[in-house]
Amino acid sequence: MSEIHMPRLSDTMEEGVISSWVKKVGDKVASGDVLVEIETDKAVMEYEAYEDGFLVKQSFSEGDTVPIGEVIGVIADSPDAVPEESSSPEPAAEKSEERGEKKKEEAPAPVPEPAAEAPTTPPSGERPRTSPLARRLAKEYGLDITKIRGSGPKGRIVRADIEAARESGDAQAPAPTASAPAREEPAAAPAAAPQAPASDDLRASEELKVSNARKVIARRLTESKQQVPHFYLRRTIDAEALKAFRAQINGQLESTGAKISFNDLIVKASATALKLHPVVNTSWVNGTLLQHHRINVGVAVAVEAGLVVPVLHDTDKATLSEISTRTRELAGKARDNKLKPQEMSGGTFSVSNLGMFGMDSFSAVINPPEAAILAVGAMRQEPVVVDGEVVVRNRISLELSVDHRAVDGAVGAAFLKDLAEILEEPMRIIL
Repeated sequence: MSEIHMPRLSDTMEEGVISSWVKKVGDKVASGDVLVEIETDKAVMEYEAYEDGFLVKQSFSEGDTVPIGEVIGVIADSPDAVPEESSSPEPAAEKSEERGEKKKEEAPAPVPEPAAEAPTTPPSGERPRTSPLARRLAKEYGLDITKIRGSGPKGRIVRADIEAARESGDAQAPAPTASAPAREEPAAAPAAAPQAPASDDLRASEELKVSNARKVIARRLTESKQQVPHFYLRRTIDAEALKAFRAQINGQLESTGAKISFNDLIVKASATALKLHPVVNTSWVNGTLLQHHRINVGVAVAVEAGLVVPVLHDTDKATLSEISTRTRELAGKARDNKLKPQEMSGGTFSVSNLGMFGMDSFSAVINPPEAAILAVGAMRQEPVVVDGEVVVRNRISLELSVDHRAVDGAVGAAFLKDLAEILEEPMRIIL
């Protein structure tokens, strides 16, 4: 009999959602069979069995959010086997509380009673017993976790306690100043609360379910803008030669069925420029500057759940047709929520193209821990002066967002200058 634990399926994953159980309780399971589909912060992934047997327990239902390492099911040699209780009582208690279940402990129930008399602080100033999930939620909701009474084993604060405190409005984190007059202000907060429904009614608002992916996108992009000092460099290129080059290549590849996009050319050109400017192919991580010796370009893909960035590993070594084929394969997997962790990891630079939506230009947010991201606008015809005459030319706007901790302005400018020149002399892309 073996337990199935919630796996870490991506480098940023903290919890997963049971999207669907492929195997039901009592089903026979062979090694390699898909047991369950799990929604991570990036995609929905299949989780396979590592041994033969029978699924005798599902600890969580479809739609439940489960922390990493939590037992989600049990496989046994016989379909009639009775699964034992999990050997890790604290995560199990957290799981039960999140599902609204009550579990009994060997210790008598009155043990937490003293905490009930003084719920605002643990005895002798001790740190309250909490789960990582409860601490994170308290921080997100702006709650003072020391003022929350725990309902878990031995007074442990669990997710249900955080949610209850949020709904009741109790345990709000203290204001930055604590002068005597300022203490009058919190009393006004409850009076303002009833106005929220009236305001929402005027807008006919509806609270939508937020996917795990959307939550992580929001958290990571907020962290990026708050913690990464961005600076931006802009350059507009003449795309006449690039347009002709693409047409020539696609004419030569017509019999193979492959088709090169402008984005494929820009991705390959970016990898070429990164070889010329390895300082841009770096990451600032915890006060340390990492130099990456592989060039892995991520390509932003918009999907229903949000934005994902599959990675083309060793982009500098790939041919244009390989980049085209691989990009379309990864984009299709992203839309079907079938990307594997390794297909979204290891990026050293990213390209985000909104040209297909008619955007002239935009500023992209850096995808940590990468040091830069290139935003690509639409190709458009503009009047320009060539040899003293006004002519109409195809042009594309590029904007480079750069992490100033890792890359200086002059270095970023030199990189964008060479990238622009490569795109304006596109034979350099394949040389």
